[in-house]
Amino acid sequence: MEEIEGVDCCSKSESRSSSGTRPPNPNPPSHRQCKLVRHASLMKTNLSDVSEPGDVTEDCQSDFFPTLRSGACADIGFRSSMEDVYVCVDNFMHDYGLKNCIDGPSAFYGVFDGHGGKHAADFACQHLPKFILDDEDFPGDIERIVASAFLQTDNAFAEACSLDGALASGTTALATLVIGRLLVVANAGDCRAVLCRRGKAIEMSRDHKPSCNKERKRIEASGGYVYDGYLNGQLNVARALGDWHMEGMKSKDGGPLTSEPELMSTKLTSEDEFLIIGCDGIWDVFRSQNAVDFARRRLQEHNDPTLCSKDLVDEALKRKSGDNLSAVVICFQQQLPCNLVAPRSRVHRSFSAEGLKELQSFLDSLGN
Repeated sequence: MEEIEGVDCCSKSESRSSSGTRPPNPNPPSHRQCKLVRHASLMKTNLSDVSEPGDVTEDCQSDFFPTLRSGACADIGFRSSMEDVYVCVDNFMHDYGLKNCIDGPSAFYGVFDGHGGKHAADFACQHLPKFILDDEDFPGDIERIVASAFLQTDNAFAEACSLDGALASGTTALATLVIGRLLVVANAGDCRAVLCRRGKAIEMSRDHKPSCNKERKRIEASGGYVYDGYLNGQLNVARALGDWHMEGMKSKDGGPLTSEPELMSTKLTSEDEFLIIGCDGIWDVFRSQNAVDFARRRLQEHNDPTLCSKDLVDEALKRKSGDNLSAVVICFQQQLPCNLVAPRSRVHRSFSAEGLKELQSFLDSLGN
């Protein structure tokens, strides 16, 4: 397996490959641990409105492990300031000084879309991976660990803001981990992750908009309201980290704005080709299947995830996306996506004897 090293937190107009310089080993965070407390409406997740990643029948290739190649690109777009941040860690445990005790790869990727400034996005980009690795159960019980890390990051940012009011801001967050064959996606906000499985788009996250029925019910049960598609008439997302400065949004006891992520996971197989994660500036102008089709064609041309992420950003600019743009493309195999052959139709069409007679009569009438 090709070993790819690199960690990068980027927030300006640039693209990166997965062969970047290895970072220094980060210091363990000093923030206190917090207990994961879930609102009753978040205890069960039923994503009936997206394709279920677990519906595919595994092809008995239990020895399949993804060979990771990644690339990312970000652009300020038509905005006056850049508030998107991304992070790519292709060799997660190794680059943070931990012994890799699993079979296959360990990787972490994330996109963070800030609002009201980029301090919250920068903070989440730097601290969320550390909270995940600091859990003594890692890499086991990964979904609990990731959900807890989101809340720990949010609480740590609240403490930072209490010491420096200039940090006040918020961010959506989407984190992706590849642990062996397991793909885990945790999302809080309107960033999105889409898996390409033999050309089919599998949505690995759900956009958390205040107008969604599930989010609206949770918001109203927590004392908030939705006005004109905005949470408490102020935010156009229903989940986010930060925003502690906004009155009536969240507190230590809860609130209508939550930082708890929604998680989806699947076991990767040889049918899984790549994953796209991006901030909402990408998805404002791309449908999930459209993005997969576009990226797949580009990868068939150059098989380079860095160029592919740049292609997505450039195309979003051409389509007049009005937001900052960030995209990360993670390939799970070395070879380029194969050409898909459409199955032949099993329906045999033929003319009946009566139909042939009518056709012959019609042709004869033309000759007269």
